This record gives sequence, structure tokens and C-alpha cells, in this order.
Amino acid sequence: MKILTLNVHAWAEEDQLNKISQLADFINTHQFDVISMQEVNQSIQEMALPHEELQTFTATEADVTIKKDNYAHVLLQQLTETYYWTWIPTHIGFRTYDEGLAILSRTPIKRSFGEYVSHMRDYNNYRTRKIVGIETVVQGEAAWFVNGHFNWWDDAQEPFKGQWDLTESRLAPYMDQPLYLMGDFNNVAEIRGEGYDYMMEHGWNDLYTTAKQKDDGATVVKAIAGWANNEQPLRIDYIFSNRPVQAQSSNVVLNGKKGPVVSDHFGVAVEI
Repeated sequence: MKILTLNVHAWAEEDQLNKISQLADFINTHQFDVISMQEVNQSIQEMALPHEELQTFTATEADVTIKKDNYAHVLLQQLTETYYWTWIPTHIGFRTYDEGLAILSRTPIKRSFGEYVSHMRDYNNYRTRKIVGIETVVQGEAAWFVNGHFNWWDDAQEPFKGQWDLTESRLAPYMDQPLYLMGDFNNVAEIRGEGYDYMMEHGWNDLYTTAKQKDDGATVVKAIAGWANNEQPLRIDYIFSNRPVQAQSSNVVLNGKKGPVVSDHFGVAVEI
């Protein structure tokens, strides 16, 4: 099983259409089973897609409208394999977009859910956060794949600890099956006593640390939004499992070495 997670920084990149094509080529080459993407934006003012263009889309939230420039939809048009997908909006991004979370799956989506993991539910505030999950069958086994984009450990209004506690309570009904939780956690693995350690204390398996083959794991290597003063490599994008799993490999991709740079984050690709 191959899993990819990537914060795509949608429509905020220079030469964005070319980068979407590069990402599509990368996915077509590696044929990931499940793809988790954060900062999947669509223009607030754009027109809605007609229903006939959403045949493989699962509406996780009843009132969701997919716009014509939804980043995931645009990407899907260039994929050679059929992917089933869902997308939910979380808050307004860059004052222009519906910013949300998307999951793409090569196998049909059996069930899905979306939940708030922030106490705040103000769509106009970027601190409002959700998770989205799908159940699908990969290599004969039903499993949940959950995507999230979280706040920082020391955020004054919505600190990570509270969001993680809510996340675990939201995931409780799904923990009787294999579950993979992935995304942009905005908490650095190497900083002790903060978000990463808090997650590990709750019994999650970091597929990077247990992988047979891995690299340095860093997915942010410069100053970006949210990490304005950063000058060092950071490991803040993860793929976790709720039970012991040893991955064959965990690699940073889309970093200019293993695939082109298509976002301000690099991606993480795991093969189990």
C-alpha cells in the first residue's frame, strides 16, 4: 500500500497550473492508493461544478459545493487512474478561498466523516480546524484514512493540545479498525515536551520512525506562512497508524530530489 500526504498550498504558488501538472505526473508514476492533501482551495466567487462532473465524489458534508477551480478537481482531470474523492471546507484561506481538506482513493469510498477538532467554529478564522476521514478497502483490508491540518502548540486561542484531545475523541468510534491519520500537524518532531511528544504519549505509531528505510523526514526547509522565522529543516508532516505497523519505506518527496517542488511543503510518501 502506498500513501502520500502533502500540504499543496493551493493557488498560492507561482506557476500553479504547471505545478499541478507536475504533481499529476508524479502521482501517475507512483500510483498511490490513498492521497491526503491540505490547503486544498477553491475560489469563493467561482461557479459550482455540475453534478455530472462529480461522479467519483463523495459528499461528506451535505451542504458542500465544489467549485470549478477546486484544486483537487483540477488535479483529478490530469490523473490517468480513476480516483474516488472527498473534500470539506474548513475556513476562509488567504481571504479569497474556501480552504479545505481532500482525500483521494484508488478504491471506492465506503463511508466518510468530517468533524471539527477546534473549539472555534468561525469560518472566517483560520484557527477553525476539522478532520476528514474515509473508509475504503486496500489490499483486501478495510481501513480508515483520516486527514487533518492542525494549529501550533502555543497558539493563543486554539493551541494544539486541545485540538489533539478533540481529535482523539472524534476518532474513538473508528479505532476498532486499522486507521491511518496524516497531514500537516504544525508541531516539530525534534522539539521535546510539545505536540509530537504529546501524540506519541497517546500510543500512536509514527510510520517514519518505524520504517525500514527512511530519510531525514524534513518537509519544511525554509521560512513559510506559519513558520516565518524558520531557518532549519522541520519534520511537521506525518503519517500515523493506530496500531503497530512497520512501513517498508518513508520518504520525503516532491522536494526537488524525489519529484519536483510543487508547494511550500514537501510531501511524505509511505509504502507499507
